[in-house]
Amino acid sequence: MAAFGRRKTKEDSPKKKISKEALKKTLRLFKYVKPYMGTFIIGLVFLFLSSLASMVFPYLTGMLVDAADTDLLEKINQIALLLLGVFFLNAVFSFFRIYTFAIVTQKTLASLRQATYNQLIRLKMQFFSERRVGELNSRISSDIALLQETFTTTIAEFLRQILIIFIGVALLAYLSIKLTLLMLALVPVVVIVAVIFGKKIRGLSKEAQNQVADSNVIVEETLQGIATVKAFVNESFEYMRYKKKTEEIIGISLKGAIWRGAFASFIIFCLFGSIVAVIWYGVILVQGNEMSIGDLFTFILYSVFVGASLGGIADLYSQLQKAVGATENLLEIFDEEREEEQIINTKLTVDKGEIKFQDVDFAYPNRADIPVLKNLNFSIKAGQQVALVGPSGAGKSTITSLILKFYTAQKGEVLIDGINIMDYGLENLRSSMAIVPQDVILFGGSIYDNILYGKPNATKEEVQKAAKKANAYDFIQGFPEGFQTLVGERGVQLSGGQRQRIAIARAILKDPKILILDEATSSLDSQSEQLVQQALDELMKGRTSLVIAHRLSTIQKADHILVLKDGELVESGTHEELNNKEEGLYKNLKELQMG
Repeated sequence: MAAFGRRKTKEDSPKKKISKEALKKTLRLFKYVKPYMGTFIIGLVFLFLSSLASMVFPYLTGMLVDAADTDLLEKINQIALLLLGVFFLNAVFSFFRIYTFAIVTQKTLASLRQATYNQLIRLKMQFFSERRVGELNSRISSDIALLQETFTTTIAEFLRQILIIFIGVALLAYLSIKLTLLMLALVPVVVIVAVIFGKKIRGLSKEAQNQVADSNVIVEETLQGIATVKAFVNESFEYMRYKKKTEEIIGISLKGAIWRGAFASFIIFCLFGSIVAVIWYGVILVQGNEMSIGDLFTFILYSVFVGASLGGIADLYSQLQKAVGATENLLEIFDEEREEEQIINTKLTVDKGEIKFQDVDFAYPNRADIPVLKNLNFSIKAGQQVALVGPSGAGKSTITSLILKFYTAQKGEVLIDGINIMDYGLENLRSSMAIVPQDVILFGGSIYDNILYGKPNATKEEVQKAAKKANAYDFIQGFPEGFQTLVGERGVQLSGGQRQRIAIARAILKDPKILILDEATSSLDSQSEQLVQQALDELMKGRTSLVIAHRLSTIQKADHILVLKDGELVESGTHEELNNKEEGLYKNLKELQMG
């Protein structure tokens, strides 16, 4: 599936034609409504009753007008009281209609949000490598928010307007078939013109929304890379980029305003023109004793009701089209294959931590024609510290992704303790592993919560012990709030060395069989590096450790070093063995780093 591309806003959700196939897809989401179907049916009953009460109002008003000719004050008062009673009942019905639909909507959308999020975080890594975070976030925010509006108001109002139109037209025909035919004769003209205008307005509106979305992308990219923008003194360049885009929005929006203004003028002319035509012909029928003044007044009110419903139903239909589009966006996520679907045996657990790559070929799914690993073979014994070195793009990080089962090799086998990695359940496999990346991203809670992430059921004493082993306890206690200190978004309140030690404490708490280190000290100053390296040495004791190394000075004590180039294993051995190898890649890389 191709990348989503730019972020879509709620207003930018595509309108889908409401076809049989589209409705079939949309109905898939109604399984989240099913548990609350009883409440939903009660809401529909109140919807019907409120619509019925609304349609009684014109009839009683017409009776009130006719009663004026009778000089019977008692009858006038009775009709007036009856009208008040209808208003009161309508208010009660409307309240319960809104409340019951709100109950169904909120519970349904909570279930839908939970299901979407649960599905999203369990998808394959390939899915996330092809999508932007903002786009995925909009699936849970904008698209579901649009569905909230649809479930809360749009569906109810759409059904209500349909009821009013059918009941209204039936009552109009009952009052005067001649006037009804005159009124209905004007409808096709209005509909045809409305379709023409609507198509043009929608096109311009979509174009304007696209331009707004593009301008938002400029803002997002600029703010995310603000340090780069300032470093290159490109504030003016970015401003002109944004200015040009926003000025394009003005032109398109004004063009759309002209069409909307013309359409509104046409509708106003048709609306009042049709009312005048109905009144004119109705007066003629009154003079001919074919209907009473009260009936004419009732007819006019019903005409207004039906006209308003016809006018509103177009917008409601448009909202339903957007909801269908939002539903399809969500279903794209639900239709993606989850990682769990690859599980074969969930009972297997990693015992020792031996790793073996056997004739492994791999290419990333979105770049299938570019091999990353080629016929790769190597073995790591339990408890060994093995370093992966080589130029950028050699395949070092890809090896760790295969061990974590983020991706699957196209050829060959990855074995853990002699068992094919595909036979392990994901939870059992990954719970036996921990990773300390080069760029540590912490969650926006407290230091305590971030360490606890390695083992959510750990005790306070275990968390503190892990912090001590990671050389993090002293600096944590130096904060006024101690372990409850908030780290800020992505851990920005802490230095690089502090973030690394929090990540190490998290890994120590997890107590994995296999440890993956992605050059955890490469971006640190000398003092921080020493503290972090001490913590890493403590962490690596007694467990299989795979170290991705960029600075070769940090891996001289490794039990074994694997040298990669262009996805192939070109050298292997200890530091001394590789350093004594003339014309060897490892020795060449070491000499380049030493200057």
